[in-house]
Amino acid sequence: MVTRILKIHPNDNVLVALQDLAKGETVIYDGHEYTLQDDIHAKHKFFMQDMNPGDPIMMYGVLVGKAQHFILKGALMHTENTKHASEPFEFRPYQYEWHAPDVAKFEGRTFNGYIRSDGRVGTANYWLFIPTVFCENRNLDVIREALHNELGYAVTDKYKSYTHQLVDAYKNGENLEEADTSSIAQANPVTNRIFKNVDGIKFLNHQGGCGGTRQDAAVLSKLLAAYADHPNVAGITVLSLGCQNLQVQDFIDDLKQRSPHFDKPLFIFEQQQSQSEEQLVKEAIRKTFIGLTEINKIERQPAPLSKLVLGVKCGGSDGFSGISANPAVGYTSDLLVALGGTVLLAEFPELCGAEQQLIDRTKDETAARKFIQLMTSYNQQAENVGSGFFMNPSPGNIKDGLITDAIKSTGAAKKGGTSPVEDVLDYTEPATKPGLNLVCTPGNDVEATTGKAASGATLILFTTGLGTPTGNPVCPTIKVSTNNALTKRMGDIIDINCGPVIEGLKTIEQMGEDILEYCIKAASGEVIPKAVLLNQDDFIPWKRGVSL
Repeated sequence: MVTRILKIHPNDNVLVALQDLAKGETVIYDGHEYTLQDDIHAKHKFFMQDMNPGDPIMMYGVLVGKAQHFILKGALMHTENTKHASEPFEFRPYQYEWHAPDVAKFEGRTFNGYIRSDGRVGTANYWLFIPTVFCENRNLDVIREALHNELGYAVTDKYKSYTHQLVDAYKNGENLEEADTSSIAQANPVTNRIFKNVDGIKFLNHQGGCGGTRQDAAVLSKLLAAYADHPNVAGITVLSLGCQNLQVQDFIDDLKQRSPHFDKPLFIFEQQQSQSEEQLVKEAIRKTFIGLTEINKIERQPAPLSKLVLGVKCGGSDGFSGISANPAVGYTSDLLVALGGTVLLAEFPELCGAEQQLIDRTKDETAARKFIQLMTSYNQQAENVGSGFFMNPSPGNIKDGLITDAIKSTGAAKKGGTSPVEDVLDYTEPATKPGLNLVCTPGNDVEATTGKAASGATLILFTTGLGTPTGNPVCPTIKVSTNNALTKRMGDIIDINCGPVIEGLKTIEQMGEDILEYCIKAASGEVIPKAVLLNQDDFIPWKRGVSL
């Protein structure tokens, strides 16, 4: 029999609907009857008891809100009767005991990656174009069009073919609503490559580098240096205007500080020192082409799973995120940590309510206090402009059952699994310790994935309940759906479906193992995530302002 309702934690006083439930219907859980006061759509919650104003609302075993007025047992939780609340947090001496999962079936396993001179291992082999200032975005776009089309990395051929058919129909005087334009060419982004061992040519278009504050330019410089140093990047072309705040020398200094023995091919072009736009673009293409011939000589080699650096992220979250996909990814995280790998959990506004659990799991007191300071100052900064972490849930989150930030955040934190926290990293700081690392980024999908890659993630597991195409230029991003309906509706962007967990057909542990198997294949280039196939290369630098 399919389970219709779920209690996530023994201490909870709300139940989650796994299917649509009708007003007036009586449902039974653990021997107790609940007559529903409202229609309860799948993913939403209803109360297990009468609630008085100010009563604590518990979910995932922690405080996630407080009742705003009297609420009948069996009533729907919504934004009018429930407001965000979470427990205060503080440093407590480390006493956490972790019970690692059984990794027998993964011991000795390898993936085929690109081994770099510093011992890190990439899951892809990219050439990266970096502008030091937004003034060079146009030149990057010109170069992108030329190189992508000619070297076999373009993914727009089918749409060009479709447009050509529309043009032909228009010229022939056909009714465009009825014209037959169903036959369009399908490009193969792998077999059409000129350079078989170069997985892509990537471009970091951005709106920074000048104007704003000098702090913005300094942060951007560290971010760009982190991307140049990324293990999935084999070579870099930098375009600079010349007069901008972010000077080329600043970028080089940050790169040397991050990687004193940096040895990748690096070509730098400054437009104000060039003879013409044409000379600049042609020379950048020529030098890059020569560089591509060199990095094409690098081949995949076996590497232990301990060399994987896994970023975990959620976006377009729904009421199933904290029940299916996030805990399944969390089990994957625990497996990888037990195998000696590294996991990055970020988006600090979406750890609100889970702080104490994470502090208690942080081994080093300095790291724990750093986490407290980053969380406190970040939230205070948001409150100073009339916001706060409690305002994090989006309209889509709320519509699909994430009523408070604490509900959203405690479910989101499940992605990090249960292992001890080894380190806490500020924005752009590199992960140097195996195990679970906390990375300070906004909750915003692209700002967060941009920051994870900067800290060294070589794969990103991205869970979603509503659907999002988000990807990253240098870090293959794997989309994990929370439910069957999303997978069916948006299968062109989803890689893994955790719907069987909701149906009761798979356990969290089984799903987590399946996800790790997919990660091994993706890291080896045996499967290509949908975001990579679509060239979904999203990149948004964080200016360290308020962004939830």
